[in-house]
This record gives sequence, C-alpha cells and structure tokens, in this order.
Amino acid sequence: MPQPEPMITKDGRFAYEAAGNAGAIPLIFLHGIGGAARAWRQQLATFGSRFRAIAWDMPGYGGSAPLAGVSIAALTEALQQFIVQVGAISPILVGHSIGGMIVQKWLVQAPRSARAVVLAQTSPAFGKADGDWQKSFIAARLGPLDRGETMASLAPSLVQELVGDNPDPSGMELARACMASVPEASYRAMMLALIGFDQRSTLKDISVPTLLLSGSKDNNAPAPMMAKMATYIPSAEYVELAGVGHLANLERPDEFDRALGGFLDSVAAKHG
Repeated sequence: MPQPEPMITKDGRFAYEAAGNAGAIPLIFLHGIGGAARAWRQQLATFGSRFRAIAWDMPGYGGSAPLAGVSIAALTEALQQFIVQVGAISPILVGHSIGGMIVQKWLVQAPRSARAVVLAQTSPAFGKADGDWQKSFIAARLGPLDRGETMASLAPSLVQELVGDNPDPSGMELARACMASVPEASYRAMMLALIGFDQRSTLKDISVPTLLLSGSKDNNAPAPMMAKMATYIPSAEYVELAGVGHLANLERPDEFDRALGGFLDSVAAKHG
C-alpha cells in the first residue's frame, strides 16, 4: 500500500512534517542527533490515520532555525515553543535518543501536559562532564570532523556503527541521507549538549503513561540500562526489540510501529 506524502511545513520558527487530521490527538516525534523530521515518514504514514502525527526538525536541522546557544534546557524550551506553534493540546510525545532526553526534561517543567510519552532508545543521564567515558564518546564522534572529514563522508560509517542485525535497506538509505544532511555545527553542538545531562532523580516523578523502547544490540542506549530505567518510572511499560541497534524506527520500522501501536492502544483503552 503506497504511503501518502507527509505535509512539509516551514512556516514559523520550526520546520516539520505532518500527516492526519488537524482535530485528532497530536502525536509528536522527536528525532536524534543524526536524524531529521523525514526519518519518521513511515511512522507518519502508519499513525496519520488515527492521530495528527507530527515530526519536527530539531533546531539547527532542516528548515528549523538554530539556537543561539545549544543545551538540553534550551532544546526543551524550543520543544515547548514548537508545541505552541502547532497548537498541540495534550500531545503524545515520542522522543528518540536526544529527543528522549528533551522529553524527560520537558516533563519536569510540564508534568501533566502530555497524554503519554515514549522514550525510545534514550538514557536518563550522560554522566559526569569530566568522566573518561564521556570524553572518549565525544572524541570518537568529533575527532574525524576535526581531521577534515565531513558529515556526508562520515554518514555511512556512522550509521553502520549504530545499527543491529539485518536492518531494512530502505531505512538505512534514509538514515544515511539524514546523517549526511546534518549541519556540522549542529552535530557538534548537539554532542556537546549531552555533557552533564542527568534526569535520574526525576524519573520517579513521571506521572503520565510511559513506554520505554530499547534495542538489544543498541550500544548507545543499552537495553539493560533502559530496563533498569523503566523500574524507576511509575507504571512504565518496557519493550525490547531483539537484534535491533540504535535506529529502531528505521532498522525495523514494522516492529517499531507494532510496539508503538500496542502502547497507543493501551493508552486509549485506559484514557478514552
């Protein structure tokens, strides 16, 4: 069945893609550091029949203006401004990787404003700013750029390092295209914004229905860490996708959609 083309919008401060009826429940997708709004096109097609499915270009990506200073706090404020821009009342938020970190921070400021949230392949903390693991993580990702590589030249290897077993070929093509198109300045700024992120103490305060979604082959947000994270969130559901790396919605889009759809069904059953 052919997927309908999403509506691509660039008016206002934020660019985004959307599918579905304006009056439906808003379902907002937030991509990761190597992503873009278009990384969610299958999900917009899958869920646009039931929801007002929306995927933003994070500030500094696609048609969205960059921030003057990039931090998780600044990105969280940008998310709130985006929610206002698109007129989303009581949205369901799906945050992947840094998108999930932004959702966690946003929940502290707006604890009851979401209908539900999905934290996909993300972490509650990036650790100490001066920690050896953090330093090596940043150096491994920014070092090649310092040595003259470009996002386009690095995209194939960066994506390959992120994925698990037998990823969907068309999903990988889209993942490489998204990664290649990330402005180097945005990629650098987002990587550095991770340093010092820590919301572990606020997990217990998350009061909306929450799905934590992991991949068993994800080295960036390891499944055992996410399973432990779920134990700190009241009434959280945890789903692990076998053989999947860090880009679940692109590696195994149908499995991702089934997991998300099951959670959305349970939210609808409980909350009408």
